[in-house]
Amino acid sequence: MPAYSYIAFDIKGAKKRGHVSAQSEREARKLVKDLNLTPLEVRITNTKIINNIKVKNKDIVIMTRQLSTLLDASTSIDDSLKITADQSSNKDLSNILYNIREDIIQGKRLGNSMKAYPRVFNKTYTSLVSAGDSSGNLDEIFDNLADYLEQSAEIKQKVVSALTYPIILVGFSISVIIALLAFVLPQVVGQFIKSGTELPLLTKALLFISNNILFICLIFIILSLVGFFLYKNYINSKLNLLKAHKFILGIPLIGNFILLTETERFASTMTLLLNSGMNLDVALDESSGVFNNHYLKDQIRISREEVIEGKDFVGSLIRSKIFPDIFVQLISSGYKSGNLPKMFLKVSSFMKNEIESKRSIFLSLLEPIVIIVMGGFVMMIVLAILLPIMQMNTLSLG
Repeated sequence: MPAYSYIAFDIKGAKKRGHVSAQSEREARKLVKDLNLTPLEVRITNTKIINNIKVKNKDIVIMTRQLSTLLDASTSIDDSLKITADQSSNKDLSNILYNIREDIIQGKRLGNSMKAYPRVFNKTYTSLVSAGDSSGNLDEIFDNLADYLEQSAEIKQKVVSALTYPIILVGFSISVIIALLAFVLPQVVGQFIKSGTELPLLTKALLFISNNILFICLIFIILSLVGFFLYKNYINSKLNLLKAHKFILGIPLIGNFILLTETERFASTMTLLLNSGMNLDVALDESSGVFNNHYLKDQIRISREEVIEGKDFVGSLIRSKIFPDIFVQLISSGYKSGNLPKMFLKVSSFMKNEIESKRSIFLSLLEPIVIIVMGGFVMMIVLAILLPIMQMNTLSLG
């Protein structure tokens, strides 16, 4: 049966919202009235619209944690979904949970039902739920998923903060320099031009930049857009895409930071999948989807194919020559001892510490570098103003 959302008034005149399952709108209104409510609006949930909705990670974490708690208290899955949907502050997520609950009532498996909403529940999420549903261990799976999502969000936030601060700092510095060149320098130097003073080379150069600042900015924007479209066209080929992403990993500082972040996310996902009872080849296939870097994703794909063929998993990692040495050594130890989940967990923990360390070093170095560069530009502008003054003083004294 389809799900209907309703807005109604209770006996005290308070507005209530909720969902009911019914064969028709008429039946839905009757069910709402049976709840001692006066229906104001009743409408069927639009599944097509819901499929295109993307829910915030915070809401997914809260939902997952709540389902874990309810299932651990021996609440049935359909009741757990209803309670979570009723208490969710996100209307879109609430509608999705009601639709999933309806699928469960009709006999559909939870993991399969969640796959209908790929923008909300990713491949890793649905695979783990399916594994937990099959093993009867859903409460533990949801608990582990909530931990995983919280840790992933924390790492993502650290990466964003590591990138946001320098962008703001560099952007502000460039704005100050442009303002000095566009407004301050012409006003001051203009007085020397009127007096017929011969300007020094540095002053002439900066004055030329100042007079053409809009044109220079326009050229920079055009070149940036052209470069962007050329890059997009270049990576249309899979081979070129892999080359480009491999090159990115080789960029000093930035490439290493990306590699650490990607490896940590992969390791934490592998821990979750292997602990759920998945085979190594299946876990590799599922976890490869967490990579944003296609070169790393391709290396894991190659490793999976070699595992299926019966080859050594660690050997393929060594031959890739891209993963950190500590990653390969720990995974090698876990593979030989038959304790891969534990070693992937150690790798994840180590990478988190490395990411935090690199982030702190990067931010501590960036600020003085930007200040020095900005100070250098400001000094050039000040010299461009002072040199004509010194030149005039020399002439007057001569």
